[in-house]
Amino acid sequence: MRTLAFVTQKGGAGKSTLASSIAVVAMEAKERVCIIDMDTRSTLMDWAKTRGLDDLPVVAATAEKLPSLLESLAKKGFTLAIIDTPGAEGPAVQAAMKAADLNVIPARPSVFDLWASAYTRASLKEIGGDFVFLLNQCPPSQQSARIAEGVQALEELGGLVSPLVQARVDYQEAARHGWGVSEINPNGAAAEEMRALWSSLKRRLSRAKGKPALRKAA
Repeated sequence: MRTLAFVTQKGGAGKSTLASSIAVVAMEAKERVCIIDMDTRSTLMDWAKTRGLDDLPVVAATAEKLPSLLESLAKKGFTLAIIDTPGAEGPAVQAAMKAADLNVIPARPSVFDLWASAYTRASLKEIGGDFVFLLNQCPPSQQSARIAEGVQALEELGGLVSPLVQARVDYQEAARHGWGVSEINPNGAAAEEMRALWSSLKRRLSRAKGKPALRKAA
């Protein structure tokens, strides 16, 4: 089983929205997916209740319970675990970073998000975590100068995954209904972005070294 975590020490970067839509497109690509909600706001637990289906399980976990949960999911035959984390530093974020085969650091093209991304990168470097940056909620093309600045800043920090994700109504509508964007509008631009993003992340995961089995917290 591979483990993907969405992490950043800043709220509002779109972690939950990305995690839910990536989970759906991965499921559609025949992965057996479980979402792990480590955010105390329980955003994805609420999303799952709105969804009202049992095709994509969402479970809550604390930092202490995460290792045993991942071990259990692997034994049950899940092929992908996607972890959503709080937007602030703490035990949950640290546990997710350590457990993940790949950490995705989403950032909007704003200076505050870019500063937070650099801080998250430093934390991952300290523990030897593998990571990529994702530029999210990009404005329309007429504001391309701001996007270019964000791309340059994240590339200098090391590792920007494609594609850039634009601010689109489909993301918010899908989240509101408990769906992924590939379900609410399968032929839309947002759905194509998420399929392309999953392809990029899957390639990166295939190159990542698997984590050794994590011991349960004493």
